[in-house]
Amino acid sequence: MKNFQYYNPVKIVFGKNTIKEISKLLKGRKKILFLYGTGSIKKNGVYDQVKEALKNFIFIEYGGIQANPDYTDCMNCVLLAEKENVDFILSVGGGSVLDAAKFIAAAYYFKGDDPWDILKGRGKIDKALPVGSVLTLPATGSEMNSNSVISRREIGEKLAFSHPLVFPEFSILDPETTFSLSKHQVANGIVDSFIHVLEQYMTTDIGTPLQDRQAEAVLLTLIEEGPKAILNNKDYAVQANIMWCSTNALNGILGCGVDQDWATHGIGHEMTALYGIDHARTLAVIMPGLLSFLRKQKEEKLLQYGERIWGISMGDSNVRIDEAIARTCLFFESLGIDTRYTDLDIEEDAPEKIAARIDARRDVLGEKRNIRGPEVIKILRNLK
Repeated sequence: MKNFQYYNPVKIVFGKNTIKEISKLLKGRKKILFLYGTGSIKKNGVYDQVKEALKNFIFIEYGGIQANPDYTDCMNCVLLAEKENVDFILSVGGGSVLDAAKFIAAAYYFKGDDPWDILKGRGKIDKALPVGSVLTLPATGSEMNSNSVISRREIGEKLAFSHPLVFPEFSILDPETTFSLSKHQVANGIVDSFIHVLEQYMTTDIGTPLQDRQAEAVLLTLIEEGPKAILNNKDYAVQANIMWCSTNALNGILGCGVDQDWATHGIGHEMTALYGIDHARTLAVIMPGLLSFLRKQKEEKLLQYGERIWGISMGDSNVRIDEAIARTCLFFESLGIDTRYTDLDIEEDAPEKIAARIDARRDVLGEKRNIRGPEVIKILRNLK
């Protein structure tokens, strides 16, 4: 096991009728920026619940944060926050709204010339506005981590940053807020969470049996509960389990002391930036090819995954690995998610364009730092 430090200050408030707890959690705050997405919270009752909880506070609303939040929208929020002199950001929605809130929080006090430098890893963060969240779409784990991903559509970029100052102070997780999600959204969230786990688990065996079994617990629960949620996403018990899986998939605990990959995410961000494809759906078409291409490098974990998750124990190594990847694809496809980039409505030379962007940035991906442009092309085209 590798040396590690683990820190997570987020207070989780989980369960039914917990949105009303906002009034206690915000005690002492003077002016709130109430940030939300494109309006779904006004249809499912969450907006009214939040406004009721905020009735004794001064707050300013900013709605319209889109999936894969855009830098321009975020900077408009920064200007609004500065004008109104807010002292807290309340994010209400999915991971995209919370990602925007974290960037706004950091950009609010940023002293450099261009806040985009925060995303490029060149901007120093000394202070940030405090952030809290009400989660309505389990997927990204942003409610219990310090990560944020922001798109800048005018230049076709999608970049991430992480900083301990943007951990949410609290996150309210009421599974009933997910009852209005579409099957498309539910499926995206399940796949996103599943691949978050694989990015931390499907690497090298360095003697971390506890972390492995923690990861496997999340995977097995998603496999068990995911199809139920697609059939009926108004089952409280099912939605509660999926919501807690999603949070645990990326709150840092699974990554303690282990090698981590994140190549699938790195490639996926480029695919979303170029073609606007849902984040989870990029991951689902990249991960199978990556696992196949790196089968020797990841052999021990792939065999372990096949046996412990899918019950595959017969046949030689390649047969078992092929079956494990195939079963993973079947699971994603059972949720309505495609698993080959050729299933997507994008241009034939997309792999080459994505690879060129990665090479232009001089990115080297994967736990072994051995994935560059040529490897990306092979992964996407499922070549050996």
